Amino acid sequence: MAWKILIVDDEPDIVEFIQYNLNKMDFETAVAHNGDEAIAIAKSFVPDLILLDVMMPQKDGVETCREIRKIPELVSSFIMFLTARNEEYSEIAGFEAGADDYVYKPIKPRALLSRIQAVLRRKNIAVDTDSKAIEHSGIRIDPSTYIVMKEEENLILPKKEFELLYLLISKPGKVFTREKILNKIWGENVYVVDRTIDVHIRKIREKIGDDLIQTVKGVGYKFVA
Repeated sequence: MAWKILIVDDEPDIVEFIQYNLNKMDFETAVAHNGDEAIAIAKSFVPDLILLDVMMPQKDGVETCREIRKIPELVSSFIMFLTARNEEYSEIAGFEAGADDYVYKPIKPRALLSRIQAVLRRKNIAVDTDSKAIEHSGIRIDPSTYIVMKEEENLILPKKEFELLYLLISKPGKVFTREKILNKIWGENVYVVDRTIDVHIRKIREKIGDDLIQTVKGVGYKFVA
């Protein structure tokens, strides 16, 4: 079955260019030209990956990403931002909203395809959906359904937050280095800024509580045993 990719950009030439190159590689594609259209199409198309332009009129990519991340059926979709901006604060805002990766314009087909393939490989290996559910300290996390429960409350976590929490809770008390987390969750061939892990940890703590994930200064993080 072909991977499904939703392309979202307000510039028709860019959409056509990306779609042409992805179709040549046998990806199944859908397109949208603004944030509201992207959300509507994503609900029915349920893509594996969303290529989302940051700078769009009315509803920009960051706001669109936030809304998509609230939709339960899209929790396992990757979101890769397309942007002409390379400031770190812009990247942090994107990761705060739930993005998984960035690609910078002008877009180079080979580089884009390589990045897409690296990201989609993570869909298969980061968390095995056949892995068993884990319960610890009042948190139950189930890879088969991507559901996190805290005291009977169903929490919606974007894919990367889910995978990071599952990694930490799978071995309570074990310290995972930042390098280990990056390689396991994002993969060796996916570039993310240094603060990406910190952003995701903070977002997880907002949902499950501050006391369950401990920072080991200068090393990494652990789930409190």
